[in-house]
Amino acid sequence: MRIIHWFRRDLRVTDNTALLAAARDAEGEVLPVFVLDDALLRGRDVAPARVQFLLESLAALDASLRALGSRLVVLRGAPGDVLVRLARVAQADALYFNRDYTPRARARDRQVQRALEAAGVRVRSFKDLVIFEEDELLTANGQPYTVFTPFKKAWLHRLSVDPPQPQGKPARLAPVPPLNIAEIAIPTAEALGFTISQTLPQGGEPEAWRLLQHFKESGAMRAYAVQRDFPAIEGTSRLSPHLRFGTISPRQCYAEAVATLSYAFPAPRSFSPASSDAKKEGADAWISELIWREFYIYILFHFPHADRANFNRAFDAMTWGSGNPELDATRFRAWREGQTGYPIVDAAMRQLNQTGWMHNRTRMIVASFLVKDLWLDWRLGESHFMQKLVDGDPAANNGGWQWAASTGTDAQPYFRIFNPTLQSERFDPEGAFIRRWVPELARVPNEYIHAPQRMPPSLQEAVGCVIGKDYPAPIVDHSAQKEEILRRFERCKARAN
Repeated sequence: MRIIHWFRRDLRVTDNTALLAAARDAEGEVLPVFVLDDALLRGRDVAPARVQFLLESLAALDASLRALGSRLVVLRGAPGDVLVRLARVAQADALYFNRDYTPRARARDRQVQRALEAAGVRVRSFKDLVIFEEDELLTANGQPYTVFTPFKKAWLHRLSVDPPQPQGKPARLAPVPPLNIAEIAIPTAEALGFTISQTLPQGGEPEAWRLLQHFKESGAMRAYAVQRDFPAIEGTSRLSPHLRFGTISPRQCYAEAVATLSYAFPAPRSFSPASSDAKKEGADAWISELIWREFYIYILFHFPHADRANFNRAFDAMTWGSGNPELDATRFRAWREGQTGYPIVDAAMRQLNQTGWMHNRTRMIVASFLVKDLWLDWRLGESHFMQKLVDGDPAANNGGWQWAASTGTDAQPYFRIFNPTLQSERFDPEGAFIRRWVPELARVPNEYIHAPQRMPPSLQEAVGCVIGKDYPAPIVDHSAQKEEILRRFERCKARAN
């Protein structure tokens, strides 16, 4: 018996559910394959940063497979076509893969399954991307959860009954036989037509494991609840790209968090709906972020309309923009380029442009600014993030943007509007993050770093930062913009009722 394992968002050999099942069922006769799908490589939301990270992860995966006696077969084309062709030339009996949950991924996988089964190849899929999926968590009425806190409570309760147990890797895999099929070498991003202009994190399973161990052993995991909101501090795990591509599993992450807190499976003792973030230990807060990740995947599975539409359809009638398309385009460009005159917004956008990554606190700040200060449709920001982020995930990115826009699942009302200056003062009090990414402000005193337009003209000259010349004046007035967006939300809500 020979089984094809189709790698997708599970680019690792350790704790890979479908790969381990294939190795067991076929007694090592597994054909590992990855398909470079042109529909994704040329899609609306493709990001050069993610292509580069993917290719590095494939190279690391190939090395891991070779250590097990096999290698990675890389093909290019429509998955249904090339996998049927591969199954025929390799005389494969079955195709195994780990499930994905976005609307586009599910449509692709249904097409692949139909094509393979029509060719006489058995198809099996497995849960791997999440700890709990699809219908494993439902309300008492059998409906999907739509608010995070009850979902988290149900997730943790299910965990106490069915704790995740990370697995190892296959003991061995058989060598790949000669194949009469057009394999390709793992290409470079440039060969695929992408220009990489960002300084990006390294991909691959070994790097993911190194980051997780560093996060745990450096003390950053324990301090996560306190440090995670301060963008100038390296207080996060930086594992989001690895979870995006599956170079590490959520089960491995959960197990390491539990080990850090030195208690046994299944559930962190300090987790309860009544406990506040300030009282949680760092690893508990980090586990909560793993649950947020699964919540957004769950929401997009159960409510696929949210992929490009408002989750809360009451806001479909919301009026976006200033009424002047040219002004809106100018404002959007200033936001993209980090030239809004709001230092924390500009620093975050420049970090994104230069590194393909952005701190989670500043993601919330810049998203709120685009939607509620510039009055621009959240879908513009969501798409831009997907084209830039190395960890751009359809579910998490969509969920985060709809949270910021108050059109999503979040129970908070629409009048939650971040004041970018107050956020800056609270989470970058010394301006270290701002000065790193906005060098024009390097010599601005702490007193003015969050609102440099308030500097007296003589001080602007003295520090070499003349507002309107060396650094832009604020492109909008936050207070005035806030009042108008509130009026729009209220009108929209009134019409919906």
